[in-house]
Amino acid sequence: MARRGRPGGLSANQKQLLWEQWQAGQSLSEISRLLCQNPGSVHRVLSTSGGIAPHPRSRSSRHLVLAERETISRGIATGQSFRRIAQQLGRSVSTVSREVARHGGRDQYRASTADESAWEQAKRLKVCYLASVPELRQFAAEKLALQWSPEQISGWLKLRFP
Repeated sequence: MARRGRPGGLSANQKQLLWEQWQAGQSLSEISRLLCQNPGSVHRVLSTSGGIAPHPRSRSSRHLVLAERETISRGIATGQSFRRIAQQLGRSVSTVSREVARHGGRDQYRASTADESAWEQAKRLKVCYLASVPELRQFAAEKLALQWSPEQISGWLKLRFP
C-alpha cells in the first residue's frame, strides 16, 4: 500500500527504478505501488522533467575524484607540502591548495567529506543564460512565434550574439 501524508523524496535507486518502469509503460499508480510511495511523489518526479528521464549526473575529468582526495589526505597526514602532493597527482599546486582550504584546511581535511561536499555543491541551481538576458529571451520568443525550430533559433542566436 502506498504511504500517506506529505510526499517524501525518493532515493537515487528508487528514481532509477521509477524511470525504468515509466519507460516500460507502467502507469503512475503501478509505479507508486511498486515503490511503496505516494502517487504524488512519483508524479512530482515525472512532472519536473516533463516525463523524460534526466541524464545521469557525472563528474568532469577536470575535477578531483575521491582517489585524488585520499592522496591529498594521506599527504597532509604525513606532513608533505602541497607542492609534493600536487606532483604526485599531476595537478597544479593551486588546485591542491584551494581544495584543502575549501574543505577545512590542513587540520580538518577529510577526503570522503570533501568528496561528498563537492558532489553536493555541484548540484547548485544554475540559471540558464537565455533566462538571465531579457533581450535574448525576447528574440527567442519572437522566433518561436514565427514557428522556428529550437535548432534554428539556437543557430541564429549564435550568429547574432557570438
